[in-house]
Amino acid sequence: MATVKIYYEDQYVRSFKANIIKSSKDDQGRSYVVLDQTAFYPTGGGQPHDTGTLNNVRVNDVEEVDGEIRHFVDEPMEVLTECVGELDWNRRFDHMQQHAGQHILSAAFADEYGYQTVSFHLGKEICTIDLQIDNLTDEVVSKVENIANNIILENRPIETKWVTEKELSNYMLRKELSVLENIRLVIIPDFDYNGCGGTHPVETGQVSSLKVLHWEKQKKKVRVSFVCGNRVMKHLHEKHMIVHGLTSLLSVPQEQLQEATKRVIQQTKELEKTIVDLKMQLISHEANKLLNEAKVIGHYKLVQSIFQSRPVPELQQLAKRITENEGNILVLFINDDIDDKLQLVCASGKNLDKNMNQLLKDVLPKINGKGGGSDSIAQGGGDKSISAEQLMDELLRIL
Repeated sequence: MATVKIYYEDQYVRSFKANIIKSSKDDQGRSYVVLDQTAFYPTGGGQPHDTGTLNNVRVNDVEEVDGEIRHFVDEPMEVLTECVGELDWNRRFDHMQQHAGQHILSAAFADEYGYQTVSFHLGKEICTIDLQIDNLTDEVVSKVENIANNIILENRPIETKWVTEKELSNYMLRKELSVLENIRLVIIPDFDYNGCGGTHPVETGQVSSLKVLHWEKQKKKVRVSFVCGNRVMKHLHEKHMIVHGLTSLLSVPQEQLQEATKRVIQQTKELEKTIVDLKMQLISHEANKLLNEAKVIGHYKLVQSIFQSRPVPELQQLAKRITENEGNILVLFINDDIDDKLQLVCASGKNLDKNMNQLLKDVLPKINGKGGGSDSIAQGGGDKSISAEQLMDELLRIL
């Protein structure tokens, strides 16, 4: 028995009765059933699938595969069983609002500016259309958004009609059809004529409202993000709560938020710069202290130290500061990290003929480590398979 797609005939069906004519599993082991008739919409045309229940068994996905509509269920169901299907109506109606809003928005772009929509995606939070253009302006978006909301406010009918290929010449279609059989048109009279198999309300007023959120360049297209209906109120509420929170934190009215935020960002940058300068002063002081405590070994001095959970970039800066001030010096730093890791920084002054990169490579196998650098400074790390003290002894032995 061929599947009857009830959602094409009455998109306001919330529950229905049907018989299970097939029960099986797909290649991924997911259980599914095929019904003799259904009100569940399968994923397609940029619109996600419906969800709901069949005899209280959860329907978590709906797909059209090899000409049959598969209802993927949480548990297997028997063939020839009569069942009652219940749609998740909030999800269905949300999709109806978003899809109809997309038709209106795309038609407004096409009619007013000739911008053609080449793809549509109905996401869980926002919807997007891709326009075949290079850029978009605030003025264009504002005008198109006004046109779309006026069409919604006028509460025009949204009609669906099945036509043949020969009958297509009677309609000014917004874009070429992808099929030439079982052609279904969604029509907003005197505004939009478009081939579509998705779900829509029967009047534009039920879309409620449309808001463009933002747009961005996507290769040779522009992607426009928008929301319709109940999602507009959700986004408005979320943004209001954020703005209200910021006005309280910054102690300024809403209209001064932008300037207040700029001031905070600038102050933060200045403070960060101050912190960096102070850290460098501390590192310079620490470098002088370590240099004064250096051991004299033949014709060069040796600075060696083991640190606990010290950021490696700081150790690199410290080693560079020491070697900048002394040409005949060798620096060996080991960091005993809290994550059971050992890290090394090895540096030499410009007057010493010692290869730090080679020294690091010679010692890293002891801790199953990795790293590298130049002749004058190298860094790396590995497992704490030996103690930090043992690793330091190994460095000195190799030297």
